[in-house]
Amino acid sequence: MRVIVLSDTHIPKRAKELPSELVRELKQADMIIHAGDWQTIEVLDMLRPYGPIEGVHGNVDSELIKQQFPEKKLLEIGGFKIGIVHGHGQKQTTEKRALAAFAEESLDLLIFGHSHIPVKKQIDEMWVFNPGSPTDKRRQPFFSFGILELTDALEINHLYFKYRFS
Repeated sequence: MRVIVLSDTHIPKRAKELPSELVRELKQADMIIHAGDWQTIEVLDMLRPYGPIEGVHGNVDSELIKQQFPEKKLLEIGGFKIGIVHGHGQKQTTEKRALAAFAEESLDLLIFGHSHIPVKKQIDEMWVFNPGSPTDKRRQPFFSFGILELTDALEINHLYFKYRFS
C-alpha cells in the first residue's frame, strides 16, 4: 500500500493549488494522510479525487476542517499502528508535544506536522515522521511531503522538490 503523507498545506494562504510534484505522486496513492493545517475545506476537495483521506486538524484550520477531523488520530493500516497529530501547543518542542500525545500508545509510526521541518528518525522501535510542507518551506531548502510504502515492512521517505508559485 502506498500512502502520501502531507502537512501544513496552508492553501490558499501559501499556494493556490497543489504542487505538480505532489499531484504526480497522489495519482499513484492508495491513501492520503494529512497531519493538519490544511487551512480551508477546499484542500480536502482538492485531495478527494486521489483516494481515501485520513487526517487531523491543526492550529490554523477552519471550523469546517475541525468538524471533519479530530485533534489526534490512531490508525491501523496493513498491520501497522500509526498515530497522527499536528503537534501545536505551548511549551516543549513540536516533536515532544507529538510524542506526548501518544505517550500511552505503542506505535510503529508517529506522524506530526506544525514545524514545517522534515523529520525522519527512529526512537526505540517507533518511527517519528514529519513530512514538512509542500507549499511553505519556511527556512528549509526544499518543499517536501512523505511517501509510505507498507508491505511486510514500513518504508518511509521524503520527497523533496523546488517549486515556484505564480
